[in-house]
Amino acid sequence: MAVTTDPKSNKLIIRFRVKGYSKQFYLSTGLKDTKANRAVVDARWELIQREIALGEFDHTLDRYRFGNKKKVIKSEEIKIDKITDLAELWDKFTDFQESQIEQTTILNRYKAVKRYIKKLPTTDIDKAVAIRDWFLKNTTSKMVTILINHFWQACNWGIKSKLITSNPFTELRMKEKRRKRGKDNQAFTSEQRDLIIQAFEQDSKCSYYAPLIKFMFYTGCRPGEAFALTWGDVNTDCTRIKINKSRNLHRITKTTKNGVERVFPAAIGSKVQNLLLSIRPKKINPNQLVFPDQAGKPMDSTKLYKIWKGQSSSGYKYPGVVQNLSSKKLIPYLKPYATRHTFATLAIASGVTPDRVALWIGDTVQTVLMYYCHPEILNSECPDF
Repeated sequence: MAVTTDPKSNKLIIRFRVKGYSKQFYLSTGLKDTKANRAVVDARWELIQREIALGEFDHTLDRYRFGNKKKVIKSEEIKIDKITDLAELWDKFTDFQESQIEQTTILNRYKAVKRYIKKLPTTDIDKAVAIRDWFLKNTTSKMVTILINHFWQACNWGIKSKLITSNPFTELRMKEKRRKRGKDNQAFTSEQRDLIIQAFEQDSKCSYYAPLIKFMFYTGCRPGEAFALTWGDVNTDCTRIKINKSRNLHRITKTTKNGVERVFPAAIGSKVQNLLLSIRPKKINPNQLVFPDQAGKPMDSTKLYKIWKGQSSSGYKYPGVVQNLSSKKLIPYLKPYATRHTFATLAIASGVTPDRVALWIGDTVQTVLMYYCHPEILNSECPDF
């Protein structure tokens, strides 16, 4: 998206998407990739972004074409009433970002920030200090840091879009504390993994979900990737599994987390192949989910947490399978994402090279080495992995 170079002609082009339009827009500049030409093209791209934000986008692209005899509107000719309300600016910033980032980020992060803005006693952008001080009294310091940095980002965009003239949050920015490596980045041993699987199989309420848990442990896929898997993604003998989409809490099917599509190779006679063959329906519907919930509806992270950690209802607490094992001191409690860490760690411990592990789980070798090599597991005995 935005300004790139055509590999064939080495000339600058502008590619972008706009909410409400299914096609990708392409604008040829005819200009070679030089510093001076980039400045010209960047200016045109900023104009396009500004008009998108203001609802004045010309979908024919006539107004933005290079070398067009029709007059191109210059930024100084556009008269705009300056925005003073933080909520209004955030709405426009969110609308613009919807064409730039994943819809799940908009739902999870940007809408959450909007809810915080609605609580403010004042949303006057010029009263940034008062906004910060109110948040300091009414939320955590970590949340204040996150919110102020978001407002700073929105105001920077507002300046480029000629919606505001200055950024009052610049001096209020705080560095986010670097998250320490904790339980979110730990793995189970192979014995603990097998104990969890056995517990799911024997649990009267959760045994239905044992295949899902096994699949996550045996492939290292992300939970959302398992939720989105359909029988059309699995070949006839269940030895090749295409992982190219993900399903989140809002049931939006999209690409994988990092956009990397992959095929997981399950060997003949492997645990993965035997698992899939055992649950494969006689009549295949390519669009049928491999791991739906017990009611036949799509799985999501909330449902997974209920069977994994447990839930509370009418004042009573019902421990999940993993939480129950942890409370008995049989295993440490780790989140469901630990299934991915466990697969990668045990694979490396059994002698599989990091580059192959990275290929199987759809990540980079650097990430595998940084996050999936757990010394407490690597130093232990590893039986049939």
